[in-house]
This record gives sequence, C-alpha cells and structure tokens, in this order.
Amino acid sequence: MASARVAEATSTACSDTIVEAVQAVTATFKRGGKLLLCGNGGSAADCQHLAAEFITWATDGQRRPGLKAIALTTDTSILTAAGNDFGIDHIFRVQVDALGEPGDLLLAISTSGNSQNVIVAAETARKKGLKVVGLLGMGGGKLAGLADIPIIIPDNDVMHIQEAHIAIGHVLCRMVCDLMWVGRKENLSV
Repeated sequence: MASARVAEATSTACSDTIVEAVQAVTATFKRGGKLLLCGNGGSAADCQHLAAEFITWATDGQRRPGLKAIALTTDTSILTAAGNDFGIDHIFRVQVDALGEPGDLLLAISTSGNSQNVIVAAETARKKGLKVVGLLGMGGGKLAGLADIPIIIPDNDVMHIQEAHIAIGHVLCRMVCDLMWVGRKENLSV
C-alpha cells in the first residue's frame, strides 16, 4: 500500500529533522514564545488542526496548560483584507509581521514547497528573528532553503504528503508535550 510505503520512507528520511523540530518548538514554548502556522488548502486545515492540538490536547488523559499556537489561516477578515489590499501572496506575511516576535516559530506547511504566500511568510519570519520549520514535500521547493528545519516528505503525491504532514504534526505535539510536562526525553525517537 502506497500510504504505508510513504510513512515508512518518511520515518527513515525525516526522523532526525522531526526531532530537531520537536526541540525547536519545545524551546520556543519554554521561552514563552508562540507557534504561528500557515499553509493553503489541505495544509491550511492542518494548521488549524495542529493549533487546536497545541492549545487543547490532553496528554495521557491528563489536561495540561494550552500552548500559544495561532493558525494564520482562520481569520477571514484578515485574509480577505490582506488579499484585497496587498495581494494573496501577502495574506500570511502581514500576520507574521504583526504577530511574530523574535523567539517565536513559524511552521510553514506546503506540499510542493513552492506556495508563494508561504514563502513570503517564511522570508518575513526570518527577517523578524523567528525560526522557521517547514513541513514540505516534492523535494522541498523554495521553502527548503528558507526553513531552518526542513522536514521533506520523500514523495511527490499530494495525498501521501498530506497524510505524512498530519502524522508528523501529531508526533510534534505529543513529543513537545512529553518534554514540557512529562519530561520523558526517551520519547525523542520517531
């Protein structure tokens, strides 16, 4: 089955960068920083899903404090105003510019790695002193060079890339929570 093949290939190819991302996200939250997330289409839905997980997830059945995570894909007034005033390539940039602070982290999700509005957001994040983690596919595209930590799914099929992205998102959330509250460093294996 193709999904299983991609999952196995992703585990092999991306385990080190996933651990790096876990450490970066954990450090961001421990400093009091926030996680900003952006992406288009299915990746936009992943941003919303993952922001909700970081804010509300119960780890091992235990409630824990919410973590500062903002999906830049959710406010239709901001998205439509920015699209109208600056163009669709800037719908995430204006939010990173307004909300991002040095020490925050941008999770940029793009199956192709070439979504122009995500690229512009990543460029802005880097200029502002935010770390950038990329959840990418299809070789990583332009975003691979802009991400401090590019996690590149070794496949070209959008569906399988997106399946891997959400699985990695859940792994990130679980491992970050383990490091923040449970402290089980042995969980740093993917």
